[in-house]
Amino acid sequence: MIDKLRADFNRSADTHLLRLETPALPGIDLYLKDESAHPTGSLKHRLARSLFLYGICSGWINADRPVVEASSGSTAVSEAYFAKLLGLPFVAVVPRGTSKQKIAAIERHGGRCHFVDDIMEMAPVARGLAERTGGHFLDQFTYAERVTGWRGNDNIAASIFSQMSLERFPIPKWIVTSAGTGGTSATIGRYVRYRKVDTKVCVADPENSVFYDCFTKCRRDFRLAAPSRIEGIGRPVCEPSFIPEVIDRMLKIPDAASLGAMRVLAEHLGRRPGGSTGTNFYAMCRLAAEMIRRGGTGSIVTLLCDGGERYAGTYYDDAWLAAEGFDIDPYRLQVLTFLDSGQWRPVRA
Repeated sequence: MIDKLRADFNRSADTHLLRLETPALPGIDLYLKDESAHPTGSLKHRLARSLFLYGICSGWINADRPVVEASSGSTAVSEAYFAKLLGLPFVAVVPRGTSKQKIAAIERHGGRCHFVDDIMEMAPVARGLAERTGGHFLDQFTYAERVTGWRGNDNIAASIFSQMSLERFPIPKWIVTSAGTGGTSATIGRYVRYRKVDTKVCVADPENSVFYDCFTKCRRDFRLAAPSRIEGIGRPVCEPSFIPEVIDRMLKIPDAASLGAMRVLAEHLGRRPGGSTGTNFYAMCRLAAEMIRRGGTGSIVTLLCDGGERYAGTYYDDAWLAAEGFDIDPYRLQVLTFLDSGQWRPVRA
């Protein structure tokens, strides 16, 4: 099974690092690491591969026995891909209201969905399914921070620094990410400390997520009833893989700002990113504006987490936005103005 995963990795080129054209920001260079280029279309492709390798090398994943995950999003899609590659049954425990598009994406790779009524039931049900079938619960929220070899040369942080090496400002002032499991911020945060470079890590957190409070108040006991509306990031509880000690700063980003920034970025790229990329991009613009006010120069890198084709009926649908009560225009104008003029103007409540 390990050979099959290695062969799949060999067939996959590294993802591109895209530089945005921002002539109004002459001393600031902005970059996006395009994780939508993976075979399963998202950043979670890296995590899924690492979870399978970790499980195999730990003796937990065996031939013909099922693997189970608690996820209704990109992680489950990527895990279904790798399970199919290895010839393993895959079950994703998902909320009953999961969209048909997501279910179809999981099933397209040979996975099966098991439905629950409460999102807080997902992990216990997944664990129970794995125990009853003799399978393995992948448990992304526990293992995300430990399955990636953050000191090696095959993680996302090492890739970013390698791709930045010939740029005008090769050592980024900031790397911006968001947190779903917390695994990506843990990997990047550990790597920059290991390399002893002058790069800070900023995590952007959406509404309906406890990570910002966990970081700022140094507590892990927060709990929310409502899930994040920016798919793939934000959690109602502080997950085990979220490691605040390796993060330098967090920004709380309004959901309308995430979606407004997402729309602006789509216009600049000529293709659609997803909502979590909008969260990252809005935080990136805020940091760039602060650097400009202080007279600073340098580079900022963030992640393009997935493509917008999965959100055509939601985030890119004006009728859906109106029905959900989102007014993204003030934030869209704010980001547009910044990119066009270098001026960051507050949004009036």
